[in-house]
Amino acid sequence: MKRISIKDVEPKAYLAMLGLENYISSSAISPFLRELIKIRASQINGCAYCIDMHTQEALKIGETQRRIFALSAWKESPLFSEEERMVLHLTEEVTLISADGVSDETYDNLVKTFGENVVAQLIMQVIIINSWNRIAVSTKQIFE
Repeated sequence: MKRISIKDVEPKAYLAMLGLENYISSSAISPFLRELIKIRASQINGCAYCIDMHTQEALKIGETQRRIFALSAWKESPLFSEEERMVLHLTEEVTLISADGVSDETYDNLVKTFGENVVAQLIMQVIIINSWNRIAVSTKQIFE
């Protein structure tokens, strides 16, 4: 049975989500880092639609296949900078919030490195992609 399209059934809700997406796209977070966040959260959430979309977007902006392939094992990979590792750690902790929340160590390191405003933007980026993942997975959104 085909599931609903939030965009069609509740266009105001969809537009609100697009408003969040537009906000975050003009943030201080680099496009490369935004796509890493989106891909990693989508991997954790099992969102094939978003993984497909964001790996393609990452490739379009110049991200390498090698780093995309290594993203699921970023903790063991030497391909990611210390700043990227901090952000990926945050991505996992927010995505899996019910496990242990966001640790003080993760939060403090991020604030020291990026400042409060960028940390707020990073948290919002993770929340936004998690919301998109939940929309796509719950409605079984498919890609062509």
